[in-house]
Amino acid sequence: QVHLAESGGGLVQAGGSLKLSCAASGFTDSTYAMGWFRQAPGKEREFVAAINWAGDSTHYGDSVKGRFTIFREKVKNTMYLQMNTLKPEDTAVYYCSATLGTRIRLTPEMYGFWGQGIQVTVSS
Repeated sequence: QVHLAESGGGLVQAGGSLKLSCAASGFTDSTYAMGWFRQAPGKEREFVAAINWAGDSTHYGDSVKGRFTIFREKVKNTMYLQMNTLKPEDTAVYYCSATLGTRIRLTPEMYGFWGQGIQVTVSS
């Protein structure tokens, strides 16, 4: 059974940094691309970043480009999101996601596996 577990969220001041982790388990002999989405209260789920199976191709949402970095360590079955220069508008629940296959996917509908989410709060 596939399981995704996020960690590393919390409260940080504007301009600060946080690093989210997502540990994946249950993908026995499967290739999978991964992504991060976020959802703020009263808003739709928003694409943040995605990475392919090989880890050599990434894509970012416009609101986080140049501030966030997605990467993965396949040997550890773990994906990360390094978030720098955080802004109050980055406040949201962040979700780790995964989809079978090697290619990047950009919409929530393309992901079949989700973590439970983790809160990130940026104070002004």
